[in-house]
Amino acid sequence: MNTPIITIMLLVSLGIGLVGLVVFLWGLRNGQFDDAHKITHGALFDSIEDLNLANAIAQNQQATPNPKHKESKMEHYTIAVIGAGPGGISASVEATLKGLSVILLEKGAEHNATLRKFYKDGKRVDRDYKGDKVELVGAIDFSDTNKEGALAMFDSLLEKHAINVAYNNDVESIQRQANGSLLIRTSGNHSISADYAIITIGKMGQPNKPSYKIPPAILRQVNYNASSIQAGERLLIVGGGNSAVEYAIDLCASHDTTLNYRRTEFARINDTNKQELEKVIASGTLKTKLGVDIESLEEQGGKICAHFSDGSSDVFDRAIYAIGGSSPVDFLKKCNIELDSNNLPIVNEHLQTSVQGVFIAGDIGFKSGASVAMAIAQAEKIVSHIAGHK
Repeated sequence: MNTPIITIMLLVSLGIGLVGLVVFLWGLRNGQFDDAHKITHGALFDSIEDLNLANAIAQNQQATPNPKHKESKMEHYTIAVIGAGPGGISASVEATLKGLSVILLEKGAEHNATLRKFYKDGKRVDRDYKGDKVELVGAIDFSDTNKEGALAMFDSLLEKHAINVAYNNDVESIQRQANGSLLIRTSGNHSISADYAIITIGKMGQPNKPSYKIPPAILRQVNYNASSIQAGERLLIVGGGNSAVEYAIDLCASHDTTLNYRRTEFARINDTNKQELEKVIASGTLKTKLGVDIESLEEQGGKICAHFSDGSSDVFDRAIYAIGGSSPVDFLKKCNIELDSNNLPIVNEHLQTSVQGVFIAGDIGFKSGASVAMAIAQAEKIVSHIAGHK
């Protein structure tokens, strides 16, 4: 074969190859080689039946979302209740009975943290405070009982009504969103939304502390409940309410105990405690330091030396302050709830705060705390109001 013919054949082959390359690149750019395109144009099938079946499969795959890309939806409830004490559990039960979706948020691992932590075993839990009778009109009744009886009752209510409780969820803020619902953020970056929120947290989660400085060396010996007391310790109980008096009455039977109160009369305790207190004082079982304040504490040989306003001083192994609790002001302010001069939330006749849809029940709304019956009654009142506006 001569050279000109070979040259012509090579040029023709090169031309065909270039045309093929151009066609291939054009098809690649325009999706002609995608499986979906080939399916819909019948390139992979020998019959119209096969083509129709493939079309149906392709359309179904396009309509079905990939579960990996599914958007997570925020939980939403009609009512979010903050605090699993008497008021919180009562509100949750009343809401459930009225057919409202509800979640109960509790920062601790169990309900009724105040009862568990600040009430000694067997301590009486009164229905009313200082004889102020509160009428209970809802589904929950409550009678005088003790710590164990009260806890058992609330255990039963939670189980019977299958209340949705989210333990270990400390609510950090409540904010109203543009769509009108409330955004509730809890610890651990968890958020839920709700139409309404009922704050029923107690004050004892933030016990009042003395105004004077406590030396670091004795911090572990200055307590706000009786859970750390050791046998043989000499004790100082500070306070003039039922908790302080009950600690003193109970502990003086087994420990050298002194009760200190800045006033001479116990005007805030119930009649039973008053009678028992008079007995142990009269018998000399309980020592008292009444009508005087503690001005300062200092460390003395590993113990607590208390200096009193009458110029005297005494040494103790341990001091227990039972001087009440305070409202969680920082939390309330973070929720934009307006407070009065006593740092108590301002509420209307329905117990609604300055933030629309956010309500207050129980201890947190009172300067001197509230009874169990009051918390239960307020919870029912709030839920009934909400149900009437749904």
